[in-house]
Amino acid sequence: MAAASRSETGVAPSGWELVVGLEVHVELATDTKLFSAAPSRFGDEPNTNVTPVCLGLPGSLPVLNRRAVELAMAVGLALNCEIRPSVFHRKNYFYPDMPKDYQVSQYDQPICSDGWLDVPGGSRVGIERAHLEEDAGKTTHLGGADGRIHGAVGALVDYNRAGTPLLEIVSRPDIGSAAEASAYVEELRAILLALGASDARLEEGSMRVDANISVRPAGSVELRTRCEVKNLNSLRSLRNAIEYEAQRHIELYAAGKAPIQETRHWSEDGRTHSLRSKEEADDYRYFPEPDLVPLAPDDEWVAQVRAAMPELPASQRTRLHECGADSEQAQVIVGRGMAPVVLGAVAAGADARRTVMHAVQNLALDGAELLEAAQLASLVQMETSGQLTATQAKAVLGHMCERAPGAGADPSAIAAELGYEAMDSGELEALVDQAIADNPDAWAKFCAGESKVAGVFVGAVMKATRGQADGKAVNQLLALRRDA
Repeated sequence: MAAASRSETGVAPSGWELVVGLEVHVELATDTKLFSAAPSRFGDEPNTNVTPVCLGLPGSLPVLNRRAVELAMAVGLALNCEIRPSVFHRKNYFYPDMPKDYQVSQYDQPICSDGWLDVPGGSRVGIERAHLEEDAGKTTHLGGADGRIHGAVGALVDYNRAGTPLLEIVSRPDIGSAAEASAYVEELRAILLALGASDARLEEGSMRVDANISVRPAGSVELRTRCEVKNLNSLRSLRNAIEYEAQRHIELYAAGKAPIQETRHWSEDGRTHSLRSKEEADDYRYFPEPDLVPLAPDDEWVAQVRAAMPELPASQRTRLHECGADSEQAQVIVGRGMAPVVLGAVAAGADARRTVMHAVQNLALDGAELLEAAQLASLVQMETSGQLTATQAKAVLGHMCERAPGAGADPSAIAAELGYEAMDSGELEALVDQAIADNPDAWAKFCAGESKVAGVFVGAVMKATRGQADGKAVNQLLALRRDA
């Protein structure tokens, strides 16, 4: 693998360089849990999605979820990793929400190893590993600050999440700024969504980020003591926590002290707080899980997973650029999961500029990603041919998103329901002439070359037709009358 490149924005003020590695925990989009047939769903009543395996009851035996393995392999392939034979271990620790008092996880032989992710902007972040493991349950502390155990008067434990399949993606310490860390997570999330590997909802916990943060003198290659900030659930929190923690380290060194290796919690009051000393591998007393055989995907299985993978975000952005989208527009379209629809509509003959415009400006709607490319292409063609005005096209799009997927999202049928019919050319000409007669001063300015006053006439015609007129056609008629 090529060496990971460093960010050019990683030098902090006062001559320090920021060093960040990220651990991203992703809940995989399987119907059932990693080792049991219990449903893997968010938001159900507490402690309803459990089985003896989830609860670690005596005599219960795990059975590995094949779909979870395939999603893990797909993510690994998308991150340029090698797919290797792997072994599950027991990772021993006590938490109230860990029913077995150990977690089944891959340790020194992960399924995905030695990859990289190219971040928009030019940097490359190395991927050390991506390994499968089961999630813990969820503890809710009552009466404490920020839901923490300190000051709590009680706790509630929900085991619905226990056993949910997790993929932990561990980067190398190649990230040199908070902005680069945010861009890395955004690109990783886009890949997960494109693959259908996870819904990757930070706000619901199906994607969680831990940041390992340290600083060193600018130009140095040493790796100094790092602190891990746990469970950052937004890109804003990730950026702020990195910047705060980096400054804390710099101030400690400036005072002749040094940070200690520990796990810290980010609070929305803008600070990190110590949780516990950082554990090492020996603290977890790893040993192979005796109830699971080694996992060794053969070449044929890996090839099947690779063949089923969809187009990835980097390729989608390249093709959107070829359609005329700028970098920001392409990023928005890919981030919304709209790239397949947009690219398909353009391939079906829709005007590329108008299709991109609709995707960016008018399709930040629930259901937009479910539109069929042919339906969006038909809508754009109706607009560019003059059958619909821009205002009407936007309204039809809204109804299409509500009815997608399916035949109910047909733009022609929706336009007919809404009474959108192309205006008779003679009727439109008469309305333009009336607008000119009603605004002689503005017409004189327009004829003198002040093109901006055309809005006076377009607005008048739109008002008279309740928005039914085509503004482009009105401007064409104005130009014809001026030049006659």
